Amino acid sequence: MRILALESSCDESAAAVFDGERGLLAHEVFSQVDLHQIYGGVVPELASRDHVQRLLPIVERVLERAGCFGASNVEGIAYTAGPGLIGALLTGAALARSLASAWGVPSIGVHHLEGHLLAPLLEPDPPQFPHVALLVSGGHTMLIECGGIGEYTLLGETRDDAAGEAFDKSAKLLGLSYPGGPQLARIAEQGVPGRYEFPRPMLDRPGLEFSFSGLKTAVLHAVRARSTLSEQDRADVAHGLQEAVVDTLVVKSMRALDETNLDVLVVSGGVSANRRLREKMSVAASQRGVRVYYPRLEFCTDNAAMIAVAGHARLAAGEHDSPAIRARAQWPLASLRPPGIL
Repeated sequence: MRILALESSCDESAAAVFDGERGLLAHEVFSQVDLHQIYGGVVPELASRDHVQRLLPIVERVLERAGCFGASNVEGIAYTAGPGLIGALLTGAALARSLASAWGVPSIGVHHLEGHLLAPLLEPDPPQFPHVALLVSGGHTMLIECGGIGEYTLLGETRDDAAGEAFDKSAKLLGLSYPGGPQLARIAEQGVPGRYEFPRPMLDRPGLEFSFSGLKTAVLHAVRARSTLSEQDRADVAHGLQEAVVDTLVVKSMRALDETNLDVLVVSGGVSANRRLREKMSVAASQRGVRVYYPRLEFCTDNAAMIAVAGHARLAAGEHDSPAIRARAQWPLASLRPPGIL
């Protein structure tokens, strides 16, 4: 089965064509970073308007590169239906439903987080089920036991800020421009180890929940303690923060593997692109005989290829939506069921 997939949950406009036998045929992502940078964060109304302008040309290009010509080659359409910015979601949902109606093919709304969980399935050596997944991004930090597609048990999540939020908010305190997380990780490489030691939140107690809001406060106090910050000061603070976040994620992930008695770990979401996280997680996994899987870097952040994988599994099982346009700002991951089971 060959499908078209769309992603528009936040500030990336993306489309992909996926074939059940041949895999990913084409994909494209347009980032709105330049549009939102002047405001220091995503402006929902501007994001929605830009999706309206970008999505259809991107769809046309990926269809051409995949050798598809509408209804004669596309057997279904998947789109991100939530969670996300409701206006942004509706732009992709409206386009997907319009194309599905015009071409006479089924469509399916995909859970954005399920897309991230399944992104490593795009790799030549995909992870096997069951496994533990660490989903870590700007909006989510979750540990999930994955028994199969649509079989997700939440093991623990953040009580406040997500790990990506801790990076982004701390980057702003350090005077770094949006998006701050990647910039903070870059300057952290030049930081002096040990100069700033920040707490590893909730590691002194059992359980698999996270809390990162206190780290932002610790960074605030470190910044205010100096009248001016040199470039080296910024790098040292960034290094200390990154080590604290990464250590917390690694320890909690190893705990989750112990508690579930599993030996396969998937790390996905935007923060999974962080090089230091990959280094420390891979070392810890190797020491325990655990296999760890990551999406390739281009599939860590929001993209339509991951939506295509999730959508294909459900469309191929006979699932499809009604003609109504469906979008949800909030959508519990636990409400999902395996493909074909309603």
